[in-house]
Amino acid sequence: MKLLRIFVGGLICFSASGCQRTGVGYNRGHAPAQPIPFDHSLHAGELKMDCQYCHANASRSLQASVPSLNMCMNCHMTVRGRGGSENADVNHMIDAYMNEKPIEWVRVHMLPDFVKFNHKRHVQGGVACQTCHGPIETMKKVEQFSDLSMGWCLDCHRKPETKATLNCTTCHH
Repeated sequence: MKLLRIFVGGLICFSASGCQRTGVGYNRGHAPAQPIPFDHSLHAGELKMDCQYCHANASRSLQASVPSLNMCMNCHMTVRGRGGSENADVNHMIDAYMNEKPIEWVRVHMLPDFVKFNHKRHVQGGVACQTCHGPIETMKKVEQFSDLSMGWCLDCHRKPETKATLNCTTCHH
């Protein structure tokens, strides 16, 4: 039996199976497997590393960016992680670094192409990373905490204390 697919404002509808959200936005709870399981609860939680140590571009560009392997190696050239030299995930990362192979991280937070989110403006405006990303310092596996829908963003921008703009062209081309 052929199924009819219809795209309707962020939904894909299958005539025989109802509707489900697409892969862009509205992905609350999305937590894809990563090539190396990175534990934010250890790094940002227990070790209290500031988000911007690894995501250094967040305060100076549109993108927060995924840290390069060079950034990881700032610590992991000497720190082998829990379990010492037996930590397979850290050893995998070190091997990739020594062989000049990047780690191909899987994107967790997705926005439509027509939305231009500016990390710099939010970080410099004093918005905590947890406002959008949730309690990242408690996550063993990163997941999309907020649905990142337009309504969700507007709820924050409408709060007078944020002094945020409601000019549509700020976020949309």
